[in-house]
Amino acid sequence: MYYDYFGLRHPPFRITPDTSLFFPGGNRGAVLEALVYAITHGEGIVKVVGEVGSGKTMLCRMLEQELPENVEVIYLANPSLSPDDILHAIAFELGLTLEPGADRLAVMQKLQEHLLRRHAENRQVVMFVEEAQGMPLATLEEIRLLSNLETSQHKLLQIVLFGQPELDENLALPQIRQLRERITYSFDLAPFRQEQVRDYLNSRLRACGCNTDGVFTPGAVRAITRYSQGLLRRINILADKAMLAAYAEGSRRIRGRHVRVAARDSEFRNGTGIRRALAALLLLALLGAGAWLLVERLTTPGEPRPVAAAPAAAPPDQPPPAAAERESPAARPPVAAGPEGGDAGAQGGLTARQEAVVEGLRPLLEDPVDPVTLRGL
Repeated sequence: MYYDYFGLRHPPFRITPDTSLFFPGGNRGAVLEALVYAITHGEGIVKVVGEVGSGKTMLCRMLEQELPENVEVIYLANPSLSPDDILHAIAFELGLTLEPGADRLAVMQKLQEHLLRRHAENRQVVMFVEEAQGMPLATLEEIRLLSNLETSQHKLLQIVLFGQPELDENLALPQIRQLRERITYSFDLAPFRQEQVRDYLNSRLRACGCNTDGVFTPGAVRAITRYSQGLLRRINILADKAMLAAYAEGSRRIRGRHVRVAARDSEFRNGTGIRRALAALLLLALLGAGAWLLVERLTTPGEPRPVAAAPAAAPPDQPPPAAAERESPAARPPVAAGPEGGDAGAQGGLTARQEAVVEGLRPLLEDPVDPVTLRGL
């Protein structure tokens, strides 16, 4: 709808991975080059971890394009399979014909024969496992056993695991330590920073035909970075909706208010709002509890003052002591001082400072505080 308005040939912010719009910034280009090196040099198991919407699928598609022609790629898009099922799934992807009811040993034998033939033809086979965090532990162990298929010098099957941070949690379990030791390269796809978000937006606009600079204002870039948390899928969603909002307004530039309109219409923004509201309620509850304890401490009457013993009568032949000598400073009992150094509670009331504190804390308490009630605490 807004494409002609902004001079675009095709949509710049679709969430479906489009390799023609690949952005090498944010360390994505460096990770891609390292993956190509690891696979072509037969480095065993490789792991790529990133949050939901961080660009793992795009990287997977780009990797397939960048690999040499002698590398055969197979995909496992549904890793939540049993160990036996995953072997059949790999055989199916490789185009192998299996006998009906073939057991695990027979399937493994077929796989090894096929991989040896490919190796004799100077071809490599690499398997991309997407959403690997959902793979059962027993299936992960089967993946490790598959990595044992090798010649004296080369691995017959390269494996790349793409997953969310939960994959690292699974690999940290003691029963998976053998697989963890087989991982030779591990890459993390970090969220984009603000300057990377700006470059990403401009790169996509230019790739789609928009040569105008500054379409997204600095305020819009800041808002997109904040709401998206630097995740590519969210950036695409917010940018697309913000451009639509600017088009509806007749504006040639996307500003912060357009991004806020887009964020209000996004599911991930709603979830963030709920979390912030809960955190705010918890903070208010803690402040209220602390305020009540402070009021109670300030308004608790001091301990009763001890009564001084009457001085002993002077012998008849001695004159009575002078007034200054009747009670020495050392023997004088301590007097509880109020907040201003006065005698708090001498008349059973509140000092001026205590009343000011109570008045200042009234909005934080659920019920009004009566000074008369406080005196009786």
